Amino acid sequence: MDADPHCTTLVDGAYNGNMPTRTKAAPAPKAKTVRQSVTIPAPLVATVRREAKQRHLTMSRALISLAERGARADLDAKANLKATYKRFIDEREPARKSAAGEDLIRAVFGKGAIAEDSVL
Repeated sequence: MDADPHCTTLVDGAYNGNMPTRTKAAPAPKAKTVRQSVTIPAPLVATVRREAKQRHLTMSRALISLAERGARADLDAKANLKATYKRFIDEREPARKSAAGEDLIRAVFGKGAIAEDSVL
């Protein structure tokens, strides 16, 4: 019986299926993105266009950048409010508690919330 030249013949009978293999590292999972359509007020579009032009970004990238900055600023403001509130609650000395209370009022209502504060 002649061997077919297109067939592979197993030479080593000791092969048990556990040959070492080279595997590629799994790619890092990407953050899921969502396509969303939004309507933007005209004054805000001007800001987004200016941001895109200055930073050499597409409009979409500029929107994402601005949204991320806004979300980060919101989280920072909440953390600042929480820290200011905790400082006010924990303070025992009257003069420092008063100063902490003023800082808390500013954190809640803005920089010009206290009559003695300059609005500038």
